[in-house]
Amino acid sequence: MCTLAIYFQVSRDFPVIIAANRDEFLDRPAASPMSLLEHPRVIGGKDLRAGGTWLGINEYGVIAGLLNRRVEGAANPRARSRGLLCLDALRCETSSDAAKFAGSQDGADYNPFNLLIASRETAFVASNRAGRIEVAALAPGLHLVTNLDVNDFECPKISASYGNFAELGSDPEFLRDPIERKAALAALLADHSTQLDPRSGRPNALCLHLEGYGTRSSSLFFIDANGKVSHFFAPGPPCKTAYVPVETAGILHADQDSK
Repeated sequence: MCTLAIYFQVSRDFPVIIAANRDEFLDRPAASPMSLLEHPRVIGGKDLRAGGTWLGINEYGVIAGLLNRRVEGAANPRARSRGLLCLDALRCETSSDAAKFAGSQDGADYNPFNLLIASRETAFVASNRAGRIEVAALAPGLHLVTNLDVNDFECPKISASYGNFAELGSDPEFLRDPIERKAALAALLADHSTQLDPRSGRPNALCLHLEGYGTRSSSLFFIDANGKVSHFFAPGPPCKTAYVPVETAGILHADQDSK
């Protein structure tokens, strides 16, 4: 399961800070962040099997991140790719419009998911449970999303890591310049604590290494109060892979108006 942490409007200078690990089967082909759409301009990782994205940002400063929800039994192999829905949401000009779009979809067309949608102004999570999509607005603060409900402390890795993310998020130095302190955020994503999830009996680490499955990549996003986007990507598990800057040309910057 993937993990995504968002500090939403915690810092006045950086209203959106996102740290995310992508967990996936090791043999599923994927590409590092690239241009996915030109109109509007969208940059994100690409799933080379189904063509969608798990995490991306558009030219209006809207970020969308897709996490598969936990299901009992096998997923529906005929369902539409959830990553394509994530990409569709990134066609919208505002996070509110993207959330409305996601909520208007037929949940029966997709396997269960959590879809984070955020901008400097608003943030939401659209959750597809049992074929019904529900959209909830996120209040300002720290939120952790995995394959269960937002901030679900029954999830071992949320209960184990929330305090660490919260402590970092209360550090004035981090809030003043989180990009300078991004190594501290990356260190949290590299945690290997292997508490067993009692519901699955499997390890539940933030940075996961299993046979044929695990943390494939990691991403950091910082959007400042003027709309400037800083994006860093590690094309492997953050415990042993360096983050590199991602080119965000064409994405919302300080000289553009927020939408």
